[in-house]
Order: sequence, then structure tokens, then C-alpha cells
Amino acid sequence: MDISAIRKQFPILHQQVNEHPLVYLDSAATSQKPQSVIDAIAKYYSEYNANVHRGVHTLGSKATDAYEMVREKVQRFINAQSTEEIIFTRGTTTAINLVAQSFGRSNVKKGDEIVLTQMEHHSNLIPWQQVAKSTGASLKYIPLQSEGTLSLEDVAKTVTERTKIVAITHVSNVLGTINPIKEIARIVHEKGAVLVVDGAQSSPHMKIDVQDLDCDFFAFSGHKMCAPTGIGVLYGKKEWLERMEPVEFGGEMIDFVGLYDSTWKELPWKFEGGTPIIAGAIGLGSAIDFLEEIGMEAIEKHERDLIEYAMERLSNIEGITIYGPNKQKQRSGVLSFNIDEVHPHDVATVLDAEGIAVRAGHHCAQPLMKWLNVTATARASVYLYNTKDEIDRLAEGLVKAKEFFTDVF
Repeated sequence: MDISAIRKQFPILHQQVNEHPLVYLDSAATSQKPQSVIDAIAKYYSEYNANVHRGVHTLGSKATDAYEMVREKVQRFINAQSTEEIIFTRGTTTAINLVAQSFGRSNVKKGDEIVLTQMEHHSNLIPWQQVAKSTGASLKYIPLQSEGTLSLEDVAKTVTERTKIVAITHVSNVLGTINPIKEIARIVHEKGAVLVVDGAQSSPHMKIDVQDLDCDFFAFSGHKMCAPTGIGVLYGKKEWLERMEPVEFGGEMIDFVGLYDSTWKELPWKFEGGTPIIAGAIGLGSAIDFLEEIGMEAIEKHERDLIEYAMERLSNIEGITIYGPNKQKQRSGVLSFNIDEVHPHDVATVLDAEGIAVRAGHHCAQPLMKWLNVTATARASVYLYNTKDEIDRLAEGLVKAKEFFTDVF
């Protein structure tokens, strides 16, 4: 990978923040956008802005073709069997809620079990809490190992014949833990349950093959993978999607509407009520082109090298605690940490003064914070445009933060 050439394609990176060159280490929250994605969105709005599917005029036809072509790109990007299995949503949260509201409420009853982990983002936790409350099902949690990983033995013990749904993150947004989804899917299906995967932190960083993973549902967001905000994808196996009812009703998703009853379009459009996120989808298609030109394998290797380097640099700073797996094969491009006696918000503030953007807080994972016995962490997350020099800047900034608060207190 030519990182210098890649960085040149991201206009936002070439600026000063607080009189320092920007170091953006918050891609787990949202990634930056290459010029090609920005241009693709601008071209849609300036050359063929129109609504899709129902218009027969030239602009409408062009917009529809462009929109549906992105569905084909997404199908290939995650290796789904059919475009019918690709539902456009507003993001991972909307996609998981769709599964919970449609599939969950129809297939879970009192006495059934929904299995989660304590490392889940709130978006893959709260929807299942609500399903359990409304159906009388119980929630169970696969225990975490000391480094924040999962044991397949524990998965097999926790998932039983009463389990209907297992909802799990592919990669933890706090620990960086990469969960063994393919092996978990085998256990889940042996017990007759369905596997829902939160892919928000995996799809931007590694090659995804939903058929190989054998998950039943897979949700991800565009804005974490160089696409705009407001666009996401729900993949679902066709056999499940065909049985599910829509949760949003209105234009675009209907076939026939009468005064007292209506029917729905076929897949995938029955789940896409209202005017879709056309510009967002077009931006997502451009982002997929960009990522595939570089190569997902190359991106994953680059991030692993960066995180390994970052763990080495930060581990040499006295008073820093790093959370998550030590083995690089178990970790993605996320590094959460704390400095002894310094609140992570204060750490982030000092780093920002140095032009370094990191995240601080509970990262929408409060149960995991409780498991870690902390209220919050600082989090640096890398992507294809980050460099080892930026990791050095991070380490230097953390030393400054530590020295500043040591002197103050």
C-alpha cells in the first residue's frame, strides 16, 4: 500500500488543528471520505438528481440504475447470494432494529432465550432488551475471558435448545476483539437458533464473506468505510427475509393499496419504505470501489501492523492500561486505554490541543465498561490512511498528558 498516495485522496487530512497537523485516530466512530466519494455524491446532485424506481423520465432512470448498481456492488463486496438479500438502511442501528422488530417479535415467545455478549454496542443490546420485554423471553450473556475474548466452549454452554437468537458483534468497538463468527455460527445453528452479526467494525477493515461466515443477518454502516453518513446495509438470508414483515410502511415498499388492505413489493424493496437514501447509496458504491481498488487484505494487514506498533509504543509508557487481546490475530484496529489517575476526557482534551483526534467515553458500551471496572476509556482507532508517524505523535501526546496532570496534581 502506498500510504502517501492514499492520504492525498482525503482532503480533510491536510489541515492544521490547534496549530498542529491533524492526526485523525477516530475512524471507529466515523471514517474520513476520499475525494472520489465526495465527487460521486456531488455528481449525483449536480447531474442526475431524481427520485428512483417510479419515474420514467431520463434523470429518474439514470438515478434508478445508479442506485440499484450499488446493491449489486454490495452483494459482491460481502459475497451474498443475491441482491434480494441486500436491504439499504440508515445504518447498523436501523438494520439491527429492523431484525429485532420484524424477525425477533415474530419468532420469539415467552420462555425462549436471546443470547448476547457483554461487549455489545448499545445498538446490538437495547433492541434485544426490548424484544425480551415485549415477548417474555430471557436474555443470556456469553461470559468474557480475561482479555475480552470469547471461548467457543462458553458459547456452546450458553446457547441451548431454548435459544432463538444469538446477536453478537464481529469486532468490538472498544476492545478490538475479533470474534470467531464462523465457528459461533456452527454452534448456533446446531442448536436451531439464528445468528445476527453487528458488522459495523469489521466490514470497513477486512474481507467479509457472509456465505462463508454462515450468519443469518449481517448489519453494517457506510460512514465507517469511507462512505457518507445515513446509509447502511442489512444482509439477511433470503429464507428469513421472505418470511419477515416490513416495519416501515408507505411509498416505495407497496405493491397494491386498497382502502382496507395492502400488499408489499418483493425483496428487497418491501423493507425500503419511503424515498431511499439515494445519494448515500451512490456514495457507498464509490467507497466500495475505492476500498476494493486498494484491497481489503492489504488494508487489514496495514491496520494490524499499526496496532501492533501502537501497542508496543503505548506499553512502554508507565501508567497506561491497554484493554483487549494481546494477540494481534484476535484484534482489529481499535486501541482503548487509560492513564492512571487521569480521566479519559482530560486525556482527549490534551491530545486535541496537539491536533490529535481520539475518542473518550463509554463508547456506547456501558455494560462492557462495568465489566472492565472503569467508567470510560480513551480510544484510538486506525484506518488505511494512518501512519506510524501518527502513532508516534499519539505516544508523545500521551506522555505530555501524563506529565501535565502529574504536575497539576
